[in-house]
Amino acid sequence: MASTMANPSLQLTCFTSTRKFHDGHQFGSVNAQRASFQAVRGTTHLKLSTSISQVRLMGSGQKNDRLLTHSSDGSSIDSTETDGVELPSDSSDMAEDATTVQALEGNEQVQTQSEKGAVIEALEGKKVDNNDAQPSSTSVENGSSRAQVYPSGDLVYKKKEGWESFVLQCRMLVALPWQRVKKGSVLTIKLSGEIPEQYQGRFMQGLSLPQICENLVKAANDPRVAGVFLSIEPLSCGWGKLDEIRRHMEYYKQSGKFLVGYMAVGGEKEYYLASLCPELYCPPGAYISITGLKVQGQFLGGVLEKVGVEPQVQRFGKYKSLGDQLQRKDMSEPNREMLTALLDDIYGNFIEQVSLAKGKTKDDVEALFEAGIYKVDDLKKGGWITDIKYADEIEEMLKKRTEAKMDKPLQTVPYKKYSRVSKWTLGLDGGNNRIAVIRAAGGISRTAGGGLPGSSGEGIASDTFIEKIRLVREAKQFKAVIIRIDSGGGDALASDLMWREIKLLAEKKPVIASMADVAASGGYYMAMAAGVILAEPLTLTGSIGVVSAKFNLARLYERVGFAKEYISRGKYAELDADQRPFRPEEEAFFKESAMNSYTSFRNKAAESRSMAIEKMEEVAQGRVWTGKAALEHGLVDTLGGISKAIAIAKQKAGIPEDQEVSLIELSRRQGSPLALLRGGASALTFLFQFSQSELGSQMLNSLLKGAPLAGSISSGIQARMDVISVDGVGTESVESVSNMKFSSQGIEENSAWGTLFDLISDFL
Repeated sequence: MASTMANPSLQLTCFTSTRKFHDGHQFGSVNAQRASFQAVRGTTHLKLSTSISQVRLMGSGQKNDRLLTHSSDGSSIDSTETDGVELPSDSSDMAEDATTVQALEGNEQVQTQSEKGAVIEALEGKKVDNNDAQPSSTSVENGSSRAQVYPSGDLVYKKKEGWESFVLQCRMLVALPWQRVKKGSVLTIKLSGEIPEQYQGRFMQGLSLPQICENLVKAANDPRVAGVFLSIEPLSCGWGKLDEIRRHMEYYKQSGKFLVGYMAVGGEKEYYLASLCPELYCPPGAYISITGLKVQGQFLGGVLEKVGVEPQVQRFGKYKSLGDQLQRKDMSEPNREMLTALLDDIYGNFIEQVSLAKGKTKDDVEALFEAGIYKVDDLKKGGWITDIKYADEIEEMLKKRTEAKMDKPLQTVPYKKYSRVSKWTLGLDGGNNRIAVIRAAGGISRTAGGGLPGSSGEGIASDTFIEKIRLVREAKQFKAVIIRIDSGGGDALASDLMWREIKLLAEKKPVIASMADVAASGGYYMAMAAGVILAEPLTLTGSIGVVSAKFNLARLYERVGFAKEYISRGKYAELDADQRPFRPEEEAFFKESAMNSYTSFRNKAAESRSMAIEKMEEVAQGRVWTGKAALEHGLVDTLGGISKAIAIAKQKAGIPEDQEVSLIELSRRQGSPLALLRGGASALTFLFQFSQSELGSQMLNSLLKGAPLAGSISSGIQARMDVISVDGVGTESVESVSNMKFSSQGIEENSAWGTLFDLISDFL
């Protein structure tokens, strides 16, 4: 899917090779890791400095696989190494100063390597003298054949002074009672558990990712807040969300206020976040285990074989490991290759980021892993934590720092209360231009709650999501749309329906897809309809593949004395029959149906990424990539979080970079006591009515007697990423087996598959 550049006549890709550049057959040298071009015409100079692997300059959108440097008047262009980069802000200047840039070595053409993808940090400025190149915050990203210039979206703190400070004081004076905060207060934030992507309602526990980030931004700009006390407890979220929080912690630190971290229990993920705190404390008896990262495969093949269950799986993509987990007793080589690559990326990122945060070398961090330190005394000696203190000792320390009265409790503002402080009160309400933000988190289904009345679990219901997309498409007040995705996929049909609506929206307005922890399989399906795709470096994405399965329970039924017969009409009416294996024609039909879904998925991905189908097939195959690797293979356009997504949305909508915008959240989860009561009553009513039905009665009897259901409910072909968790105690496994259903064509959550495993458990 094509999208316009800030300078349409200039596109960049890059090469790793040492070449010599000059007019005619004379050449100057270029460093293999840093290419530098200087276009000289009068006092106008073009400087390019890159440390990436590939450079291609294309004038007016024309591709040139060769690079010959000369100016429009025929003068040669010398190449020298420089640290600055200057790109003309006007594309016509570029065309005038350097109309054709090609690379030659003798008569041999330099082959481009755009298939590998690259990330180029580029900088945009005006025409300057040789010694006046000033960097700016624009980057060029290349994936596949797509090359674009994107703003960095860096969060930069700016202290309010003068008139802005006066207006801020006035707003705080007229703030509503529940938005008032005492001067010198310490904001306390507790991070634990999953950290949901969706905004949490007033009556819901904990904070969501956007609320945590928003609190840090508000605290940095709130003169009433003296500092932040960050309590970090065991986390179960992914690495992508941690990077987003770290980005906002860095922004907060620019304000100069204190940031104190406290960690009583933690491992690698917790320390990855805590390492960014200038002050980090642990109690004497803290449970800290920083021993390394691992990924683990679990295989049910032997168990299912022992109890007489034969999985009949159709998967398209050799890296779709769900088939391995059900059929094999060990890890396949493709699966091992994929998991090793994921682990290496995550491990390398941990080493790099922690070393930067703590001012240590990468070898020091690796030595920390090798030492297997678990005593906080050793962490203090090594400089990994600031000191060993109890929470009450930290409170006394902060009283002195905030000049509070020592005989009274520390003046704090809880994170939940502070979330109610409006951005308007602090002058952070943005401008008149509006950008819609739609968050899509959880498993994908066609209806809310997977079709069960009273269900309130987090997930992506295509019918609800499509309503929001259509609303934004017709609303004139929204200049652009950001779709924030945190999903491993789900129902393939629902994914396709949402893809279509996003594609229609992208034809009318700029659409930016921003990936959180995971945007794979069905989650990636949604993202690929957007004009620009962003991922965090450790987002799990890709998984372009399809899996469907049915189980032949004939041997198990025989062992327990259970029998089943069908009377049917239609050649494929018994496609989901579990008391026998597939007939040849049924297996062919089953395979063809899944293959059709995979082909459609792959071809749409190739089209959206401007990639040949053969090339897409190489990076598809159900393989999961980190965001960093996905960029290199052309599956995403750039790396970054929500702030960069906002900057790109402004760029695409023609909104000046320095102009504030208002973000309108369309996915807030609303919770209230009335809603909870209504949901509970609805669920009870449904359960009662369902228990009176024939299927419900059969299910209840089956559960009570420990026998499998006599029927199954088709769930449709799935575009779902296999669950992968990489941390100190991580696993890579099938979703909770007791909460899975395997039907004739797929896998779906919340069903009676647990009944079968109860039976297996009894048998064993």
